[in-house]
Amino acid sequence: MPAKLRFLSLFAFTLFFISVGCNNNGLGSSSASAQTPVVSPRVQEISSPEVRKLLEHAVRQLELTKTYDPAYVVLDYPNGDIPIEKGVCTDVVIRAMRNAGVDLQKVVHEDMSSDFSAYPNKWGLTSPDRNIDHRRVPNLRTFFERKGKSLPVTKDPKTYQPGDIVSWDLDGKGMTHIGIVSNRLNERTKTYLIIHNIGSGAQLEDRLFGWEITGHYRYF
Repeated sequence: MPAKLRFLSLFAFTLFFISVGCNNNGLGSSSASAQTPVVSPRVQEISSPEVRKLLEHAVRQLELTKTYDPAYVVLDYPNGDIPIEKGVCTDVVIRAMRNAGVDLQKVVHEDMSSDFSAYPNKWGLTSPDRNIDHRRVPNLRTFFERKGKSLPVTKDPKTYQPGDIVSWDLDGKGMTHIGIVSNRLNERTKTYLIIHNIGSGAQLEDRLFGWEITGHYRYF
């Protein structure tokens, strides 16, 4: 292949590569806001076995997932995943949900295959791609809404409970993000901490109201 064509092919692949992940350009840390200091958060007991399993694996990722990597990867199907030490914001949700018995890769792919036009048309695709569809925030939001898992978006921290999934607009221009409401309560703000990956691996932070909330979901 001529050098010029090789360059153009590499450039096109790179554009596709960075479309993975939690926002428009794949860089999750550029819009991070300061979190409220937390001192010895109170741990809320969880009665639901599904929520307990979800949160157990979300918390486990805090020790294992250390980097943010938006690369497009060909995955096994079902239950496909990239190495646990890396990922994007959606991977935090995917891994936690899988531990609770729901493989988002499979169920999102099946739903998109049944009604592809119901999902956002942002990436120039003409058919589902089981390697990446479930790793995109707009697709997860659409799936949760279609399955009746949406709850009202409020500014009352009491309405956000452990195990809930929250999505945000980071910059007012559609830069998307998603995370899980933990069962660790910041006594200072009376807000549950969020488990998410916005650029430095999985973190536990007081970020619920750090950005504009665009979606609130409760699967279990």
